[in-house]
Amino acid sequence: MNPTQTQWSIEEAIRKKIETLKQVEQELPGVLIVHDITTGTVVYMSQRGLRELGITMKELEEMGPAYHARFFNPEESAHYVPAIFNLLERNKNDEIVSYFQQVRATPDEEWTWHACTTRVFMRQPNGKPLLTLTIALPIDPAHQITIKVNKLLEENRFLRQHYHLFAKLGNRERDVLKLLAIGKSSAEIAEALFISATTVDTHRRNIKSKLGVSTSYELSQYARAFDLI
Repeated sequence: MNPTQTQWSIEEAIRKKIETLKQVEQELPGVLIVHDITTGTVVYMSQRGLRELGITMKELEEMGPAYHARFFNPEESAHYVPAIFNLLERNKNDEIVSYFQQVRATPDEEWTWHACTTRVFMRQPNGKPLLTLTIALPIDPAHQITIKVNKLLEENRFLRQHYHLFAKLGNRERDVLKLLAIGKSSAEIAEALFISATTVDTHRRNIKSKLGVSTSYELSQYARAFDLI
């Protein structure tokens, strides 16, 4: 089979795979997305997804890899995209990767949460992945899962943004920070750590100086984000 025939055969196989999804997309509760990983292009999205984004399939294909930066939160994609690449590298049958994803149709809108699962959907003749299939399930903004995930992500963002400051603290300062964050007084901290109250006060001043904070709430943010409490 010459290269032209091989390419036609692959394109025909892709078309048939996508046709199987079109037959069931109306029956499924989420959005279906198929990526061509060799080009970074979305080659299929179910009608529900196109409506949510306010875009046509033709526009989506023409957008190419820029689609992801336009519609998805880059702070979160920086965490799950590597997991998808690892999935492709392992290239195992039936392996999946699951993650939360934030999506919005326009920059003026609020991010909406989706619970997503991705797997290899089709392979090239040489066995390497060609297409991925993602199922994205919308999550009610008022659902307790969304509230909990938002809280975890806020702490995760805080950790990434402030790690360089937290790293300045010594082990004893971290011990003091932990006890400060749970409301212990200087006297109580001194007793717990077998040091003087004056030393505790010195640690407190140094901690606030190194972290650039002034309130107990700010101290507790660090303690929560860095798993001290």
